[in-house]
Amino acid sequence: MQGKTNLEEKEITYTTSNSYATLNTMSNNTKNVWLVFHGMGYLSQYFLKYFKGLNRDENYLVAPQAPSKYYIQPKMHVGANWLTRDNTEVEMQNILNYLDAVLVAEDIPTDKNLIILGYSQGVSIATRYATKRQLQPSQLVLHSGGIPKELTSKDFEYLNKSCKVKLIYGTEDEYLDEARIEIEHKRAIKLFGDRLEVLPFDGKHVVNVDYINALV
Repeated sequence: MQGKTNLEEKEITYTTSNSYATLNTMSNNTKNVWLVFHGMGYLSQYFLKYFKGLNRDENYLVAPQAPSKYYIQPKMHVGANWLTRDNTEVEMQNILNYLDAVLVAEDIPTDKNLIILGYSQGVSIATRYATKRQLQPSQLVLHSGGIPKELTSKDFEYLNKSCKVKLIYGTEDEYLDEARIEIEHKRAIKLFGDRLEVLPFDGKHVVNVDYINALV
């Protein structure tokens, strides 16, 4: 008689590497540094195309790269994913460590305006990273994505009063119905209060370049 199968999931720690992309050049003329988080299915270098309309001299962009790459059917383009429901806490810690390394490498001067933007799935990474590291952006831009359920208003109390929070979404977004929009509105107001500005637009689940260009 065979014994029971002992299936065990184990965990190890190891060193890995990941890329990230930048747009424009940091200089004395730079006014705004953007930390932008792409959505599921994007790669950081291609996500930056939505920011090419910004003034090159005044805006420097850093786009971290989601770690899990995969093929997108049917043309087998390569996309990437930040997190899944599986082992989320550990994976988020890995992402935090990666983002810390990106900021160390970039050594962003403190006299620049920091703008943090998350699009779609990138909203969850942007908000988690900002709160866990207590970053002080001049603007926190949440574009077409959900704020993680575990975050509360207390997590955002550290933000300077001058920080502006923008909630951007398409009124025809295929991932949002009226009920979901109402829920996200109420939650955002509860989290951010008077600092929140809601910016809907006529459109689907797409990056709104016009709004991005109007942020600065």
